[in-house]
Amino acid sequence: MTPVVLELTDVIKDYRGLRPLRIQQLSVAAGDATAIVGVDQPMAETFVNLATGATLPDRGEVKVFGRATSSINDSAEWLAFVDRFGIVSERAVLLGELTVIQNLAMPFTLEIEPPPEDVRMSAEQLAHEVGLPEASWRRPVTELNAAGRMRVRFGRALALDPAILLLEHPTATVAREDTLPLGRSIRVVAERRGVATLTLTADRDLAAAIATRVLTLEPASGLLKERRHLGWFGRRLG
Repeated sequence: MTPVVLELTDVIKDYRGLRPLRIQQLSVAAGDATAIVGVDQPMAETFVNLATGATLPDRGEVKVFGRATSSINDSAEWLAFVDRFGIVSERAVLLGELTVIQNLAMPFTLEIEPPPEDVRMSAEQLAHEVGLPEASWRRPVTELNAAGRMRVRFGRALALDPAILLLEHPTATVAREDTLPLGRSIRVVAERRGVATLTLTADRDLAAAIATRVLTLEPASGLLKERRHLGWFGRRLG
């Protein structure tokens, strides 16, 4: 039986939005590629904080690998817990004047000017894996476009071999023509690694490219409805 990586049950969290974040039921198994459509950026940030145990729900339960986040007792225990996640978000700060390789070296060491040989090789492997062309590796991150910077964030999220990736509006600032290639690239890498992904987005096209299961959130009820695929002539299947 495939283990469940992340599970939310009857969760409510007030984050000072129009209405609280509500999730009736969500289960993400190891290796799943799931996207949730209908989550704005403040709500997505709240969701990530709940999933990683940074905050607790006002009601309901969040479990990671079967363990409730409410059972985490101290900061040391939480740090070990959160290491199981990789987070891909615009909120993840990049050091713009440093190179792609230096930024990708940061999860491994603070010694980045230059990074040690073994760390440099690991960073280069990540750069190649996430689709950053070799010509960009020695360039400052500020010279990359939005899609390139998001690929750097993706690489950093993968660096410590997480069990699940949380992608928080990963293409909000990415040019339209770069959105689908980025989504497909993330999906291919995640499948190759066997890492689960949960993408929070407002972009249905990205959701279809990055995930095998697309859910739409009804904010008032917290119900997650699975998107049906369209067959010939737009006929709904199932």
